[in-house]
Amino acid sequence: MAPLPPPTAPGGLAQLDERSREIFRRIVEGYLDSGEPVGSRNVARLLSRTLSPASVRNVMADLEDAGLIYAPHTSAGRLPTDRGLRFFVDALLEIGDLGDDERRRIEAEIAASGRSPEQVLTEASQMLSGLSRGAGVVLAHTSDLKLKHIEFVWLEPTKGLVVLVGEDGAVENRLIDLPIGLPPSALQEAANFLNTHIRGRTLAEARAQLERLAAERQAELDQLTDRVVEAGLASWAGATEGRPQQLIVRGRANLLEDLKAAEDLERIRLLFDDLERNKNLVELLGDAERGDGVRVFIGSESKLFSLSGSSLVVSPYRDKDQRVVGVLGVIGPTRLNYGRIVPMVDYTAKLVSRLLG
Repeated sequence: MAPLPPPTAPGGLAQLDERSREIFRRIVEGYLDSGEPVGSRNVARLLSRTLSPASVRNVMADLEDAGLIYAPHTSAGRLPTDRGLRFFVDALLEIGDLGDDERRRIEAEIAASGRSPEQVLTEASQMLSGLSRGAGVVLAHTSDLKLKHIEFVWLEPTKGLVVLVGEDGAVENRLIDLPIGLPPSALQEAANFLNTHIRGRTLAEARAQLERLAAERQAELDQLTDRVVEAGLASWAGATEGRPQQLIVRGRANLLEDLKAAEDLERIRLLFDDLERNKNLVELLGDAERGDGVRVFIGSESKLFSLSGSSLVVSPYRDKDQRVVGVLGVIGPTRLNYGRIVPMVDYTAKLVSRLLG
């Protein structure tokens, strides 16, 4: 499995002595297991060495000063901060491995033959939700589809329909604006021109090819037809906003389980609002694409989760040419079982890469 990023904690945190690290680890593990604050007496009983609750409280005070833990209210135990969870994930987390049963279950649920790429990704999202009890999420780039055929359909004087057919049989339709006065014959001319040059190429590759041809072949298309060609391709290639993306989220209801208080419900409501708008999630998943292996985003580290207090564990998946074509993972509370979720996401991403390849 690709390693997580190296520890990012400031030098003072990275230099915690062994006793402080063990106490901190016990607090975090207790929180991840129960979601409740962890007190000094419970920590003292779990330590590998004999230490009084008073000595544990002294260390906890130092950890609180370092910004790793906090008390939710007076006389309570301690909870890890987002900064503390980041330090735990980067420096102290012991990553487990998936058992054979879990591997077989993942393969059985998403590796059935005859499924389209979209079905594979939807099943992957659903499966991750079921195994993690969080929300499974997949971001796929539709512009990485290899093209087979394109058609333009005249609907009315200023509106047309562009139909894109992929090599895998996928079909997408988009409405486009037509230039005023465009003759219907120009639509067929534009389609003929595109089909001569786009077959077997992704949209990005098709755009680059057409740009190269533009100067050489300008005389072949009149001005109106040229605008139709550009509009049709731009409807998928996203000339002004980047590549178009397909966002799949499954298992949101899981995030409503095990809520502790009314503020938890408000936290999840804020997350649902962000998921509905999905812009910030798409940006966050886009950030994950730029790295190798599993990435973990915790709470306030991202603007998406700054209010909802959630975490995201994601990994990119690739096509047969080893190009990153999307990301998949799990959204859940910050007390996710990271040691189990990280290898699960990593294995699923590799399996999806193999299937799509």
